Amino acid sequence: MTSKARQLAQSASAPEGRKNVVTNGAMNVAQRSTSVTGIGASAGYFTVDRFNINVGDTSAGRLTMTQTADGPSGFANCIKLDCTTADTSIAAGEFLILEQRFEGQDLQRFMKGTSDAKEYAVSFYVKGNASATYVVELFDVDNTRQVSKTFSVTTSWTRVELTFPADTTGAFTDDNAQSLNLHIFLHAGSTYTGGTLSQTWTSNTNANRAVGISSFFDSTDRTFFITGMQLEVGSVATEFEHRSFGEELALCQRYYEVQGGTTLTQFAHLWTGDVTNNQSYYQTVQFSVEKRATPTITMSSAAQSSFGTPTAANTSRIATSGVAISNSTAARGYFYVGVLADAEL
Repeated sequence: MTSKARQLAQSASAPEGRKNVVTNGAMNVAQRSTSVTGIGASAGYFTVDRFNINVGDTSAGRLTMTQTADGPSGFANCIKLDCTTADTSIAAGEFLILEQRFEGQDLQRFMKGTSDAKEYAVSFYVKGNASATYVVELFDVDNTRQVSKTFSVTTSWTRVELTFPADTTGAFTDDNAQSLNLHIFLHAGSTYTGGTLSQTWTSNTNANRAVGISSFFDSTDRTFFITGMQLEVGSVATEFEHRSFGEELALCQRYYEVQGGTTLTQFAHLWTGDVTNNQSYYQTVQFSVEKRATPTITMSSAAQSSFGTPTAANTSRIATSGVAISNSTAARGYFYVGVLADAEL
């Protein structure tokens, strides 16, 4: 396709307003941590916001996940996965997926399940330590349907552009629940690779989801870098939509928010109040943005050791057992002392 033709196609396919459904696609926000080791035994959000590591049957493979400043031109940051323990004896039910999950109410533009259903364009930048083949999957959680495509990784940053067909079967629910997952399969056993890759939308058959992939856990030399992830309506992947850091942070905070920073000094000045006659002290902490749903609120060990007892002398510390959380909503949390609000899908 010529440059002029691409511009015309992009103009025709790109909707007005925010086009990228992916949050934090430039990997700029990492509220939890910038590097975590020993990942692989269980699923979870570890570093870069909104990007979950999902695992199947327990693998011996382990990795380090890092937000690192090694992106291609135009991107300061990326996710780096580094295999630290190999697993060359792959059990049937194993898988390793890097994923982002989407609310149904953010997906109505795809008109899925109607005669006007739209195509999906997925794009991102990748590189690794050696050539490899992995799989991108769109998984419809509402209707248990999926579609997959392979992509290649080399030792240089390359842009992957994949188009997935429209699906006239099964609408996404118009609510705040999980409706679609964007999966990147990096490792999988025969349960997920034993069939024929499903390159058109179909009812889920596990054997057809990740056929033909390499294994990220095949060597401790294995690395995988990714950034610039975009999911949009249309048959053509358009230029990545850069958003301001502040806007991206607010989008991430809908799902997870850290109040007060990460050091003892920062936590010590979240709020101030007075208590008399040995009564409990309640403090409302307003979230920066309304959460997707009522979040789970927890307090880090740093916060537990840093808050002073609410007395005039302020010479002792609140014990962990003295912290209570109650009556939280999606907009605000009520608690004695708290710092982390989690409303992930």
